[in-house]
Amino acid sequence: MSVGSREERRGSFNQRRVDRAGGDVAERKLPWSEEAEKAVLGSILLLPSVLDDVAPLLRADDFHDDANRKIYEQILHIYDGGKRIDPMLVAEQLKKVEQYDVIGGAAYLAEVAQSVPTAANAVYYAEILRDRATLRSLILSGTEIVRDAYDPELSAREMLNKAEERIFSIHDKRTNSNVKKIDDVLMEAFKQIDARMEKGGSTGLSTGFADLDHLTGGLHPSELMIVAARPAMGKTAFALNIAENIATRKDAAEGSNVTLFVSLEMSHLELVQRVLCSRGEIAGEKFRSGFLSKDDRQKLIEVSSDLSRAPLYIDDSPTRTVTEIAAAARRIKRQVGLGLIVVDYLQLLQPDDPRDPRQEQVAKMARRLKVVARELKVPIICLAQLNRQAEMTKDNRPKLSHLRESGAIEQDADVVVMVHREEYYLSQAEREAIRAEGDPNGILGQADIIIAKQRSGPTGEAKLHWFQQFTRFKNAEQRQYDEFEQYASDEF
Repeated sequence: MSVGSREERRGSFNQRRVDRAGGDVAERKLPWSEEAEKAVLGSILLLPSVLDDVAPLLRADDFHDDANRKIYEQILHIYDGGKRIDPMLVAEQLKKVEQYDVIGGAAYLAEVAQSVPTAANAVYYAEILRDRATLRSLILSGTEIVRDAYDPELSAREMLNKAEERIFSIHDKRTNSNVKKIDDVLMEAFKQIDARMEKGGSTGLSTGFADLDHLTGGLHPSELMIVAARPAMGKTAFALNIAENIATRKDAAEGSNVTLFVSLEMSHLELVQRVLCSRGEIAGEKFRSGFLSKDDRQKLIEVSSDLSRAPLYIDDSPTRTVTEIAAAARRIKRQVGLGLIVVDYLQLLQPDDPRDPRQEQVAKMARRLKVVARELKVPIICLAQLNRQAEMTKDNRPKLSHLRESGAIEQDADVVVMVHREEYYLSQAEREAIRAEGDPNGILGQADIIIAKQRSGPTGEAKLHWFQQFTRFKNAEQRQYDEFEQYASDEF
């Protein structure tokens, strides 16, 4: 192919996709920079070592021009093989894959090689190229969204999910290199250590439960915590208590106590009634029956006054996907900030692709939640069901292997917490017998919060008091953490 036919070769793969999609956009040319594309390739041919900086920024399909993309593909092929890069070897490689004449032969390779006098600005050219590629991806995705919107086989909800997934996948692919030198990270690490010493052991958001905070250091940004339990153990109450504790903090930094509670099981009215009863310590049956004393009504007024000022947002749609939760969280964070997301619960989430096997669906949803936590830099608490095997063990105590439907939940979670109440498995007669003995083992009204996995800390158990009538957890007797106090009192 001659150099004179270059305009015929210029039509890119993405341009052809937009043309096929139709519409007014197809009449306009996609944004790209011929100079930047040639400058990147010319810089690499001039000084091959710049590819170490360029390769993490650019992929082959970031090149709009077909010829430039083919040249870059073969450069990467040589680079991956650990061989030397020079114009002669690039030409030989292009001939080997029968693309030498397609790109314009020796004349075009010489043109590219002479396009820049120095390779000093290679990264700058690559950033220009990457920005143009991002704009083209947005145009392409937008055009496909318009085309799909006319597809009668897709529901409006499916269309919204696909549209949002397309747009945010562009963001995910355009992240910069996260490779950092250790001395750049050390200062950040020491800041966290200093903050932990100042706060007495907790650097994250306090859950309001001292024993739990001591073991985990609180809830940390970008972490996914799975709270798992069998039905009726109180996992929803536990998560709701944490959300309430964080949202009602008076000393929180701006935006850090904003909490989004996503409930796929209970309505917003049921959740608010639970919070009122729990925080006001009013028995649930009294609230439901309407037989409230004067003191109870006064408590409700005081509690509702506090809660009305709390930045607690509730989403009670019964059919949410992770994509939709992420969209809602982004909006809240953009408007008022965001400190915590709670999802109740994982197995009720709608999969993005219902055709996947159930185990794969759950695995994907757990992974997506972790990605959302990292993207928004907030902790996510996601509740999950345990399978029946937890009740078939001798002591009924749950284990990681009891996580229902997918072992990938354990893999993607930074922290796995299990709620266990031994009292639940006792008969009424057994409870009465233990009560008559003075409950020597502290079984009645006690909840074990089992930390079965923690990437950045120890496993162990936190003890809490459980008040069934209020659906509320409270701290057990305050413990003295002598080990930490000893370190805190040392002078360095």
